[in-house]
Amino acid sequence: MPALLHLLALSLWLAPGVTLAATTERPDAQMRQLLIEAVNAADSFQDRYDAEVWLSDMSNRLRRKVTDPQERLQILKTAHYEAARADLPPELVLAVIDVESNFDRFAISSAGARGLMQVMPFWLDEIGRPGDDLFDIHTNLRFGCTILKLYLERERGDRSKALARYNGSVGKVWYPQRVFKALWKRWYRQ
Repeated sequence: MPALLHLLALSLWLAPGVTLAATTERPDAQMRQLLIEAVNAADSFQDRYDAEVWLSDMSNRLRRKVTDPQERLQILKTAHYEAARADLPPELVLAVIDVESNFDRFAISSAGARGLMQVMPFWLDEIGRPGDDLFDIHTNLRFGCTILKLYLERERGDRSKALARYNGSVGKVWYPQRVFKALWKRWYRQ
């Protein structure tokens, strides 16, 4: 009898015209309002439609890792803005964040790197800004994107070498492979 119930449930699931609740679920009012505000304030996008599509798509992908919708949209808007400012693909920046901190803005590595893009604190002293907060989303992504862009230029556009340099694993491929896997698996552009 349990096998028959399982078969019946499976046939209903596969039957044409039968939809699952998740496929028809509408965004809640809070998320809708946050997306509207994010789209209207997204100045790094070509137009409002591009902002709406990208932010909605990436927000859905990021939902499991960052449950707070405001923080999620702040990360996405800032990542897109700083990536555009540094002439980097925003999806690559998201893949780096995924690998570096799993989107934990308060992450600290065993080497002392901080925040989403795991920026080393010595950079603050190097540029004479020791009071800056690397746990601040804007500050961290500004530093991280700027550093990654510099390494990309130094490596003449070779993303693998630039990513290895970013991670401190020059000459090795394991880190770039992890970033590319995250990019292809989760952060690709549709």
